[in-house]
Amino acid sequence: MPEPIAVVGAALLDDLSRPRLLLAARRTEPSHLAGGWELPGGKVDPGETELEALHRELREELGVDVVVGEEVTGPRPDGRWVLSERYAIRVWTAQVSGGQVSLLEDHDELHWLAAGELTSVPWLPADLPIVEAVGRLLGP
Repeated sequence: MPEPIAVVGAALLDDLSRPRLLLAARRTEPSHLAGGWELPGGKVDPGETELEALHRELREELGVDVVVGEEVTGPRPDGRWVLSERYAIRVWTAQVSGGQVSLLEDHDELHWLAAGELTSVPWLPADLPIVEAVGRLLGP
């Protein structure tokens, strides 16, 4: 089986040192994912490192610069999470360091969710285990 396509994502938190809120983003496309909620991010372009891709994707999708925190390690041997047969994602915690979170590309709604609200949106099935892992980092 071929190596899955590299994707990166951010568990965008209100504060890296004392996180209470996680940003959820509702997809607009492709049609089979539209309406599902996810962590922002996207594919790694050729010649780009994963962290370069993460910064680029967050600027393109949300108009923000971020400080990257710890990796949210997934179950694959390489630390990634399975999105599908074709894609695997590496996720880091992050905090906005510049700009205002805005709807620029790929999403039509954003919500900051506290630990007790994480199940209030219909997460894409592949993102759900990641969100559960990040939820354990959130304080009251």
